[in-house]
Amino acid sequence: MTEDERFMFECFGYIIIEDALSAAEIEAALTASKRLHADTNDAWRQIGACVEKEPELAQFIDHPAVFPKVRQLYDDQFILQSSWSTLQAANSASIGWHQDGSDVFEFRDVSYPPPLLQLRASYSLTDQSREFTGNMMMIPGSHRSPVRLPADKRKQLTVSPIQHNILCKAGTALLFHNGVWHSPMPNHQDIDRHNIHYIYSPPWLRRSDRFATDPEFLAQTTPLRRALMGEYERPAAPFGGGVPLIPFED
Repeated sequence: MTEDERFMFECFGYIIIEDALSAAEIEAALTASKRLHADTNDAWRQIGACVEKEPELAQFIDHPAVFPKVRQLYDDQFILQSSWSTLQAANSASIGWHQDGSDVFEFRDVSYPPPLLQLRASYSLTDQSREFTGNMMMIPGSHRSPVRLPADKRKQLTVSPIQHNILCKAGTALLFHNGVWHSPMPNHQDIDRHNIHYIYSPPWLRRSDRFATDPEFLAQTTPLRRALMGEYERPAAPFGGGVPLIPFED
């Protein structure tokens, strides 16, 4: 992560990484996402643990265009807390402004400013270079606001004069802090919008897409990805150390 990227991340709560995926990677990921959603029919569709269900999607857990930036933000102790494949159907709208986190205990209630407990890498698999193609809408800097977005605005298209409707082509990655208020824009085009999401967290945060990782996936994946899934025995004194180190290649 460059100094400029780190500055923008701290100011806005997110950075945009253009051309993160190659044309071949986009095609492979989009094909896998379409397979996952073949039997779903809601306007807004979300499938968790997608890296276990579609092997093609596991390669993006530690993708070189994004993963080093995740490591710089978290240092050397973090996990893949969840992975999701999302689809916004053609000619549909699912506006809902929110912050990422748990409805059981909101991350913003932990401290001020809200800590980085979920760092999301979201890859666009379909073109979103025009508005109303299911784009992500963000309120830059809102991860540092102690005041919530008013409830009566959370279903509205335009909620703030500083709102940023992100225009990006397929293969772009959006890396953002859990505290940033965001929502999908309506999709007025005649094709479904596909994104895949990889959420990284401290190793002690409970996973949100699975109770346990598929043993077959763990047996077949790389040592690095296996470690990132967070499947290790509980240390005898977890607060005194003992959590195994992630086997980074450098």
